[in-house]
Amino acid sequence: MAEPGACMEAYYNQLKRNTLKDLLEVRRGSGSNKIKRCIKKRTLIFSTLRADIRICLSEMGRQPLSGLEQDAVSVDEENLSLTSENMKALQFLKDHLKQKKDSLLSTLNILKEKVQVLWSRLQVPQEDLEAYLNMPPYPLSASIKKWETELARLDELKKASIKDIILKIREELAMYWDKCFYSAEQRNAFSPYFSDDFTEELLSEHDEELVRLKHQYEKCKDMLDAVNKWESSWEQFLVLEKKATDPNRFSNRGGSLLKEEKERMKLQKLLSKLEEELKSWIGSWEAEQGCPFLFKGRKFMDYVADQWENHKLQKDREKQDYNPKKEDNMPFKTPVKRPALSCSQGTPLNKTRKLTGTSTLASTKTTASTKTPLPTIKTPSKARETPVGTPLQDSNKQTSMFSTHPGTYSEFKEAITKKSSKDSVFNSTVNENL
Repeated sequence: MAEPGACMEAYYNQLKRNTLKDLLEVRRGSGSNKIKRCIKKRTLIFSTLRADIRICLSEMGRQPLSGLEQDAVSVDEENLSLTSENMKALQFLKDHLKQKKDSLLSTLNILKEKVQVLWSRLQVPQEDLEAYLNMPPYPLSASIKKWETELARLDELKKASIKDIILKIREELAMYWDKCFYSAEQRNAFSPYFSDDFTEELLSEHDEELVRLKHQYEKCKDMLDAVNKWESSWEQFLVLEKKATDPNRFSNRGGSLLKEEKERMKLQKLLSKLEEELKSWIGSWEAEQGCPFLFKGRKFMDYVADQWENHKLQKDREKQDYNPKKEDNMPFKTPVKRPALSCSQGTPLNKTRKLTGTSTLASTKTTASTKTPLPTIKTPSKARETPVGTPLQDSNKQTSMFSTHPGTYSEFKEAITKKSSKDSVFNSTVNENL
């Protein structure tokens, strides 16, 4: 089968009858303005097509081969016919050359990608890369030859260090397995990953698997990012849920309880929103791809439902494990508030103990008949409400219970003298000080 360019060339040769000069002579004789406008329009189209064809040939680094190509880049415009058929032939030539140029560009990009991968795996010094990175892309034919030469050189180096290259590819595979949430079973399905026979065939299998994984990740990258967001939000939610049931949470200060509760409610709403979006998203993706979307070896929405169910069961188990009888060992009783005027204030218990001990000691020396009675403690005229004060205030209050109405110093001295004259003396130094 003949090439499209060859067919078009034959077609062009058959149509090549009238030159531009002949056509202009005919048109001048007719004197038609309509024909003049047509000639002007076709001349403009021809100039544009010829410029595009020249650029394509120059970028490809190729010389004109066919007669049509040679006439298209010719400087003499009068040697070309401006018939509608020739305009179609030039347009076809331009499209054909553009397709060839795009094909060469694709080949060049593939070569660059392969070379850059080997540069990374072989750890080629940066200074060795500059000559290729700064190389102009055009003409394409020359660039392709240079990159093909570099690829051949790197292939020879690759054979000498094939084991290191395979190990680096395995690191990339593990990274993409994590990104795609592969289960252990899915990872083990690629058996060459566990082979120790480092050959060209093994390297080729690793390269193919890496390309497949990259393609799969790019197809559902946005959906995988949303799944990853749900997973991280779920972990944060579980942490806050655990804090919400911590018995020591009330000892926190600075408003952290309220802050954590707001954050927990916010995460709960976010999880619900993400689940609804992912449910619709995954359903559309599975219908389009014709295969289930797996998360760690199972359908993602089934995984989400199980996570919520396990969380509910865990909370119910914690409630059942909680034993309220533990608090019976240390009962907490509400302190009874003493009414204001329910009883007269008396000597505190510790004071009574001290006075009782002192009286017992004194009674061994004297009889009850010779014992001077203690002053009567009078009840204050106003009973105070339940006291709330410092220990110093309590001590002052207890001291005031034993005090009588204030008197003169002479009365005080006389009372002490009478007391010290008897056998039961409170203090042996009293007489000496008086």
